[in-house]
This record gives sequence, structure tokens and C-alpha cells, in this order.
Amino acid sequence: GPKRTYGYGKATVLAALGNALLLIFACGAIAFEAVRRLAEPAPVASGVIIVVAGIGFFINLGTALLFMKDQHKDLNVRGAYLHMMADAAVSLGVVIAGVVILFTGWSLIDGIVSLIIVAVIMIGTWGLLKDSVNLALDAAPNGLDVGEIRAAFLALPGVTAVHDLHVWGLSTTDAALTAHIVHQRPDGDALLAEAQGLARGRFDISHTTLQLETGVLPDCPTC
Repeated sequence: GPKRTYGYGKATVLAALGNALLLIFACGAIAFEAVRRLAEPAPVASGVIIVVAGIGFFINLGTALLFMKDQHKDLNVRGAYLHMMADAAVSLGVVIAGVVILFTGWSLIDGIVSLIIVAVIMIGTWGLLKDSVNLALDAAPNGLDVGEIRAAFLALPGVTAVHDLHVWGLSTTDAALTAHIVHQRPDGDALLAEAQGLARGRFDISHTTLQLETGVLPDCPTC
């Protein structure tokens, strides 16, 4: 629409943030149940649990492996991967607890294993939460070093300064860049093409807005 000039790319960032919060909520629910079981141990039908949880483990692990390859390219794929791995971890924990209970009768292991699983899931979820919050705050996406981008622009022939450089995520997969480039070249169009090609080819940033300057502009207080 006319108001959403960037489209709906940020919706993917909100979805990633929602994924992280959902995982944290799930961890809270598991931890709450684990503490309750530690306080009030209950008899467990270990044989049935081992079979059902074992089937769940292989299904969730297989699904997670489908997302593993692309998890570093898209936060939402990473969120789906973490969801599946979390489910697989819970199922594996249930199998382990069921085996221990079957052979020893020690029902407290159920709650202990659950708390260990919560800790493992939270470690994996923290990175997803941090990255999604950073993108929501228009920070530079992971893998894009703003200092390196600035240095690359400064290394272009005739460029004397780069300021007002901003890099942010349009979505969980696409980034945008704006910058003011001060230069001493007569061929401004050629420089613009070189700078855009550099951003696209070296840093995979296709959405660039570059302002070329040959001196200090009166309406640019930060120039």
C-alpha cells in the first residue's frame, strides 16, 4: 500500500521474534512441569512412553535436518529448525528418562532431564532472540560489517569520505543501505554504478540509496 513503502518484509522479522518468544514460553512451561514433577514424583508408564517418545524423536529430528542447511540464511528457517530440534530434544529426554525409570524406578530423573533440556533449548534460542530483536531495531544484519562496508566505499577511486552510512534489514533475508559519498571525480554516474555494484556484488545488498557529494552541503548538518 501507499503507507508501506518497504512492503511487508518486516513481517518476517516480527515472525522470527515471535518464534523466539514462543520457544522461551515453551521452555517456561517445560521448566514449570519439571519442577512440579520433582516436588511430587508420580509413577510413569515407562514402556509406552519410550516407544511413543522414540517415534517422536526420529520424526522431529528428520524434519529438523531438512531446515539445517538454510538455517543461517533466514531467521525464520532457524526458528523452525530450533522448534524441531527442541521437540526432538524433549522426545530424546523422555526416552532417556523412561529407560532409567524402567531399570531403576528412579522417577526424579524425569524432572531432571527436563530441566537440562530447557537449558539446552534456551542457549539455542538466545541467538535467535538477539538477532530478531536487532533486526527489529534496524541494526545491521549478521554477516554485514558496517566498518568493512565503509572501508570498501572509501577504497573506491576518487572517494574522500563516507558518512551517514546506515545498513539495516528489510526482512530476515534482504538488507538495505544508505550513505553519503564525498568524491572528487567528474564521472559521478560511473562512481554511483561502481558503488552500487560493490554493495551488491561483495556484500549482497541490492537495495542501496547513495548520495554523491563534491563538498559540504548547506542542508546537511552531519556532512
